[in-house]
Amino acid sequence: MRKTNIINLLLMLFGIVLLVPAGNARDLQDIRKEGVLRHLAIPYANFYTGRGDGLDVELIQGFARELGVRYELVETDWQHVFGDLTGRHAKRNGKNAQLLGTTPVRGDLVANGMTMLAWRSQVVDFSDPTFPSGVWLVARADSDLSPITPANDLAEDIRQVKAALAGRTVLALLNTCLDPGLYQMEATGADIRLQPKGRKLNEMVPAILNKDAESTLLDVPDALIAMERWPGQIKVVGPVSGQQRMAVAFAKDSPELRAAFNVYLQRIRRDGTYNQLVKKYYPGVFRYFPGFFAQTDVH
Repeated sequence: MRKTNIINLLLMLFGIVLLVPAGNARDLQDIRKEGVLRHLAIPYANFYTGRGDGLDVELIQGFARELGVRYELVETDWQHVFGDLTGRHAKRNGKNAQLLGTTPVRGDLVANGMTMLAWRSQVVDFSDPTFPSGVWLVARADSDLSPITPANDLAEDIRQVKAALAGRTVLALLNTCLDPGLYQMEATGADIRLQPKGRKLNEMVPAILNKDAESTLLDVPDALIAMERWPGQIKVVGPVSGQQRMAVAFAKDSPELRAAFNVYLQRIRRDGTYNQLVKKYYPGVFRYFPGFFAQTDVH
């Protein structure tokens, strides 16, 4: 074989290797053998408060008990979360995921109110949905942006919100559910102000109250918490996305762990345990999404 052909073959094979996510993620048997379940979590709303508690903390603690193993919380951030789970960092690139550098695996699942987005599904496998969501535009109370009049048609509601955004300042955060590219925000004529990588989702409302902008994209769970935390200081203008779902994320080479979690989730939804957890951390969500939390909705 000619030398140039050998080099081309090696380059081709090397390129293929670069596209394969790093391994080392553990599956159910490994976790049971080692006796610990590592829960990756990013401080966010009441899913993980950053103080050792939250809806998803209690959810995964219960799963660890179900497996008969010790629970371990491993804090991460949006920049590193996929690498910590799969061994390969990733980010959104248009409609697809872009795999980046390799890194040691630090956890077995991610649970902190992670939205199920198409590009993320190329990187991880999601559990059955755990929480309803969507993205709203939230503004300071002193903004002259007015809440829309709901049209009983989500697409029309979204159109109304976007039609009001030309020249308005809107905070957004790349590679999260608040990524403006997911909602064609550039077409609205808004002044989109991208936040630094280190900014947390629960820092978006304090930023608009600090007048970094007059409004921000915010997902439903965080908006519910924000309205309780800053009553009279913010208002919901309306939706910018369709209905979304949150779920627990697993490495693609942990199928048995994911299947075991889904069995556990279905059981605690049927017997009412899950709704009791939700009432503890999100008592107001049942008014907005009664169908999702109906026990008869579990399949």
